[in-house]
Amino acid sequence: MKICLIVQARMTSIRLPGKVLRLVLGKPLLQYQVERLQRVLEGDELVIATTTNFSDLPIVDLCTTLKIPFFRGSEEDVLSRYFEAAVHCEADIVVRITADCPIIDPKVIDKVIRFFLDHEKNYDYVSNDLQPSYPRGMDVEVFPMRVLREAFKEANQRSEREHVTPFIYTRPERYRLGNVSYRKDCSNYRWTVDTIEDFELIEKMIQALYPKDEKFGLEDCLLLLSQHPDWMKINACVEQKRFDS
Repeated sequence: MKICLIVQARMTSIRLPGKVLRLVLGKPLLQYQVERLQRVLEGDELVIATTTNFSDLPIVDLCTTLKIPFFRGSEEDVLSRYFEAAVHCEADIVVRITADCPIIDPKVIDKVIRFFLDHEKNYDYVSNDLQPSYPRGMDVEVFPMRVLREAFKEANQRSEREHVTPFIYTRPERYRLGNVSYRKDCSNYRWTVDTIEDFELIEKMIQALYPKDEKFGLEDCLLLLSQHPDWMKINACVEQKRFDS
């Protein structure tokens, strides 16, 4: 079975336009994420799913420079873009990541994928966010291509087309949902980039950790913030959107 990591990315984010290419230490956030996703052991291919908009050419250029496959589709119908990207890379199993998680830990991704593979007969969809315990920004979803195809064909509400997986996880009567939990509840940490406050925190974390160890992970981030608890106040006022786009 081919396991594809598909990252949706665009420049026209509502709250922080161009966030995926904002620079930290001279490198765009999306490149940090790509570096981390390339260390995922359980994945076979990484694809960036962006839009056909002219404004997303910089993302295409970065993918070309990094020699990362990309797919361009609809901006508004994100579900169709995602499905078509999965078809393009001939995925059997899809791992959904969003581009606003630049410091996601590849070991967390591997853990969620491995849980799905070990329990494939029991679950149609596995995430580590159905019952939040990981920091926001470590979000991973895994599901088979057949489930994504069903969502693509049947979803008809706007919210189900603008986002990829609500059609799936809001139907527990139809789909068997599995959750992977962290060893303790760290869901109060917010390491995703959706606002300027989020970016300021991630910038500080990368500047502190990356020069010492490019492969820093979840535990390193927790240790850093235990040493700088005041940093958590930087984006404490940010409210999480109901769906990520």
